[in-house]
Amino acid sequence: MTDDDWFERALDEEDDENASERETEGRADDERRAADAETDADTGTDTDAGVDTATGADGSSGDGALGDDADPFGGLGAGTDAPEGNPGRDADGPGSGGGDPFGDFGAEMSGASFPGGSPEGGGGGGFDASDGFGGGDAEGFEAAEAEFESDIARVDVGIEGLDEMVLGGVPERSLMAVVGSAGTGKTTFALQFLNEALDGGGKAVYITLEESEDAILSTAEEKGWPYREYETEGRLAVVAMDPVEMANSLDSLRDDISRLVTEFDADRLVLDSVSLLETMYDHPSKRRSEVFDFARSLKRAGVTTMLTSEASTADPYTSRHGIVEYLADAVFVLQYIRPSNSRETRLGVEIQKIRDANHSRETKPYEITDEGISVYRQANIF
Repeated sequence: MTDDDWFERALDEEDDENASERETEGRADDERRAADAETDADTGTDTDAGVDTATGADGSSGDGALGDDADPFGGLGAGTDAPEGNPGRDADGPGSGGGDPFGDFGAEMSGASFPGGSPEGGGGGGFDASDGFGGGDAEGFEAAEAEFESDIARVDVGIEGLDEMVLGGVPERSLMAVVGSAGTGKTTFALQFLNEALDGGGKAVYITLEESEDAILSTAEEKGWPYREYETEGRLAVVAMDPVEMANSLDSLRDDISRLVTEFDADRLVLDSVSLLETMYDHPSKRRSEVFDFARSLKRAGVTTMLTSEASTADPYTSRHGIVEYLADAVFVLQYIRPSNSRETRLGVEIQKIRDANHSRETKPYEITDEGISVYRQANIF
């Protein structure tokens, strides 16, 4: 055999081996494709089963495999995997069908119960699904407000102009405080407050820690209020007490005042002034607790009460010790005001607060005349 014959035969054998390998590889490729196709078929079956498990009534997908056209956030908060304690989230939640995410909010709230409202929607008794986020009709709200107002008995302070600033009057049996510096008319304010009840046939008690009984009666008569006559008729009791004596016997005095109010059947009571009582206690915590207990006893007695208090030298809007304004249901502030464009010092009154009542928040000028205090409601102090 020549070298050429050997070389040609070697090439032929190599070609046969290559052909055999290609045939083997082709069969392997066919087997892999068949296996892949079978695997894809199995995966599709599993996916369909998962979708059937987590799909809501509208066909939205849950946590199954995502297809090419699937919304990756379509199942957020939907289906059985929604977070517990999240009201309003169900199979029709956001992303479950392209609907309004707040579509059921009005319906859910239509049956909700709110204070002072009604299931029919009047007076803020829930939301009506037909009108979105509305709170019911205006007439229903006004009716509920009128009913609320009528449930609380109210009284006038008895000061012209100021009563118009209190819309509807001060709730009966309130604990009120009038705060002001010396000379602003706190005692006159308190006497006029009592005279409103006495003039209408009521009864009143005036407790003074600063003046004598005779001085109080004389001051009232100077304003034209017949306090001596009221006292003679048995409708007024003026009690002058020493502040030291009162502080030392405050425990028994609280019971005495409650009994006096009950037996006397008093409509109104004045304590002039609570500042002197506060100064009898050196320790702030003791002062607060004693004044608090005293104020609470007055409220339990069921009498409409007014306390007078000196204003703080640092802030005319707070009492000397900053206690009574937090205990009181209503606070009136009397102060001296000098406008920047005037050399004249004026007197101004402001209603700091009244619980369960609407009131003006403006500072209005007032005068102390021979007939008492008059507030100029239509005038501006600045």
